[in-house]
Amino acid sequence: MKVAVFGLGYVGTVTSAGLASQGHAVVGVDVDPHKVSSIRAGSSPVVEPGLEKLVADGAASGALTATDDARVAMEHADVSLVCVGTPSGPHGETDLSYVSRAVEDIRDAMETASVPPFGHHSVVIRSTVPPGTGAQIVAPVFAEPPHGWQVGTAMCPEFLREGCGVADFYDPPFLVAGTSDVRTVEALGELFAFLDGDVLHCDVPTAEALKYACNAFHATKISFTNEIARVFRDFGVDSREVMRIFCRDEKLNLAPAYLRPGFAFGGSCLPKDLRALQHMARTIGADVPLLSGARQANDLVIRDVVDRVLATGLRDVAILGLSFKADTDDLRESPNVELAERLIGKGLDVRIYDPIVNPDRLVGANRREVEARLPHLSRLLTCSPEDALVGVDVVLVSSAEPAVVRALGSVQPHLVIDLDGRLGPGVESLSGYQGVGW
Repeated sequence: MKVAVFGLGYVGTVTSAGLASQGHAVVGVDVDPHKVSSIRAGSSPVVEPGLEKLVADGAASGALTATDDARVAMEHADVSLVCVGTPSGPHGETDLSYVSRAVEDIRDAMETASVPPFGHHSVVIRSTVPPGTGAQIVAPVFAEPPHGWQVGTAMCPEFLREGCGVADFYDPPFLVAGTSDVRTVEALGELFAFLDGDVLHCDVPTAEALKYACNAFHATKISFTNEIARVFRDFGVDSREVMRIFCRDEKLNLAPAYLRPGFAFGGSCLPKDLRALQHMARTIGADVPLLSGARQANDLVIRDVVDRVLATGLRDVAILGLSFKADTDDLRESPNVELAERLIGKGLDVRIYDPIVNPDRLVGANRREVEARLPHLSRLLTCSPEDALVGVDVVLVSSAEPAVVRALGSVQPHLVIDLDGRLGPGVESLSGYQGVGW
């Protein structure tokens, strides 16, 4: 394929040289004459292990060149990859001026192209951009493509770490195509056919959000590890050894577990152990904002649901699912109990159904939790989800039990907030359906 790569920084140069090494004809585009001349001379304009040879080989073979003229790059091009910078603005906002300029340059090059055939062209954003960029900045430029062109737009985020960018180019964690254009998905599949694995197809905003989610999680992991080390250091613990063993757990620690959007955490372990860690930190005078923030963020999830219910002005509420985790009767620090308590405290009429919880069978800590926070639980509980749903305006669902899902499918409440995320299309198609975080 012939590829035009706009922007010859770290991402653009690695991408250009990597694609050229796989037999594609690549033309890099940049306004910086030094970068253009470097590529033409077979020298990398940026320092990255293994990149100098890759650029030299591409230039020597003729597969890689560069220009400051977008029209030259666009002649016969099948794909344009936008790899320009997206720096932070003064208030932390993403500066999209370079992206906007690049797509305008692509449009102008199409309009002035003199070399047929034109045909289908894919404009693909590789730069990190916030959700909505494709819809608001990129797609409108090509809503009415120049005569003779068919244009598909997409977001294909890069996952190149400085210092090992070349290795990451050939072995990315995944290849994502955010687009509604089938031919662009096919073009990206052909362009990156040398990679193992399929193209993961999604909508544009999902692809745009993905890179931010990944980088925020990486930053959080680094801060978490350093915060843990700061606490345990004064207890004579080598946290390198703690984290070495920690990383052996691929069932929970390094796994999809706990990375599914849903309701707040609770139960007998997480809240208690977070408090204990914070207490340890206080005893040695260590500040642990990330651990403190985890509890605050958890409370915000509950508060958000309460605020959304109160905003309706409706009074009759059903809560389907009370224990902190499905298929248990454990009510200790259950966020669902907290939710019920807050709604009752606001004067709402609350009915509760739980497939397992039976007030007559609660013992020990479970009984003490209920007596302290929901002393009238037996009066609030119903025998079936259908009974809980009679005449209610708002339904809060954390149980995906089949009986609950069936009962929901037969009613039309004003608002259904899904606290679970696995209720299925029958519930998600209800007119009043909302996710807790989606």
